[in-house]
Amino acid sequence: MQQFFDFPITPAYSFDSFVTCDGNAAALQFARRIADGADAENLLYLHGPAGSGKTHLLRSIAHSLAPAEATCYLSCRDSFSARDLVARFDGAPALVVDDLHLLPDEAALRAALWQVFNDFYSSGRKVALAGLLPPRELPHLDDHLISRLLWGLVARVDASDDHSRRMILKKIADDRQVRVPDDVVDYILMTASREVGALIETFEALFRLSMAEQRRITLPLARQSRELMVSRGEPHDPSFS
Repeated sequence: MQQFFDFPITPAYSFDSFVTCDGNAAALQFARRIADGADAENLLYLHGPAGSGKTHLLRSIAHSLAPAEATCYLSCRDSFSARDLVARFDGAPALVVDDLHLLPDEAALRAALWQVFNDFYSSGRKVALAGLLPPRELPHLDDHLISRLLWGLVARVDASDDHSRRMILKKIADDRQVRVPDDVVDYILMTASREVGALIETFEALFRLSMAEQRRITLPLARQSRELMVSRGEPHDPSFS
């Protein structure tokens, strides 16, 4: 019988909570090096599809290097000016910038990012960046910055294969100290989007339903959860019916 407890879970963004597979092992190894103050390597660029774990690794680096993670992490999804960018990292222990592919096409921002990057890199402080695309394919970056990115550690992050997705589901279930039968895992893999973020959302919806109704996680409950998600228009695999 499944028991229901409000167990504390591993913090969302940490190296310990990151699920390792063939597609992200190198990225995890490089990220740990950047997060290690004793390691001489100080530059990392991660690229790969959405939901593959880039943000998880960047925030883990930021959390390791700064007690207040927000002081050294910035996403280009946010709205900011060149002045904001420079002020944000003034005195910061590390430069961690996510979603570089979304950097606006503004000369002032390009110049400010290059200035901040060069200040950190030349002084030996840690720099970790990420985007969907490899360095040479990133739009709206200063050419000097693109060249510098290739000098450091570069790794692709991809956990979209079924083996990796299965490992992720098992890890999430373990973190919540619940048992998920293999037929439920198979069902989630068949019905959820291949994007890792959507896969996690699918499991979280099932977990919340299980807790709310005080029912074990079973295939019928997984089907019920999926029907609720579809009715709300949440992510699923449209090829499966």
